[in-house]
Amino acid sequence: MTDMAPRRRGRPARKDMDSGPSAQQKILESARAEFAERGYDKTSIRGIAKAAGVDPALVHHYFGTKDEVFAAAIEVSFEPALMLPALLADGMDGIGERLARYFIGIWENPVTRAPLLAIMRSALTHDAAAKVLRTFVLRRLLERIAEELDVPDPTFRAELAASHMIGIAFLRYVIKADPLASADSEQIVRMVAPTLQRYLTES
Repeated sequence: MTDMAPRRRGRPARKDMDSGPSAQQKILESARAEFAERGYDKTSIRGIAKAAGVDPALVHHYFGTKDEVFAAAIEVSFEPALMLPALLADGMDGIGERLARYFIGIWENPVTRAPLLAIMRSALTHDAAAKVLRTFVLRRLLERIAEELDVPDPTFRAELAASHMIGIAFLRYVIKADPLASADSEQIVRMVAPTLQRYLTES
């Protein structure tokens, strides 16, 4: 799922090397689970390797440093979000509602919500995690959305839309502030959609 090239660090055992792509997938899945459960600070390469059933050298071999493992885990966790630019393919009419519904849907799904919560919490408490998340969101997501917008300051507009949605996610799913945390998701979509539409389309 990740396009990161193997970094080939360390000397993994032959039995690990022979496991090939399946080992990479196990490492990514274990990394996502470890970051979700322990957060960035308490997660270690050794812990990820143990959870994946591989030698720590193999984690370094495929992904390099802890920051680079975290970046790869983010890409796996944010894979649904990478589909956001496809929502722009239908034109600007109704883009605010489609964007709001898609984003809220990702967070409402327990499967996709858990790793996103871990990523956001890690970014709030660790500079390296925040840098990785910021770089990923800016380069892999917002720039792709901005490319599709035929309006002035497209990157700025995309960032405004993202800040609005991330703020909702933080209040609703991270700190669970009521009444937003207990509000019906469709009510949130209805109220947020016009603002997103304005960010992305108004001259």
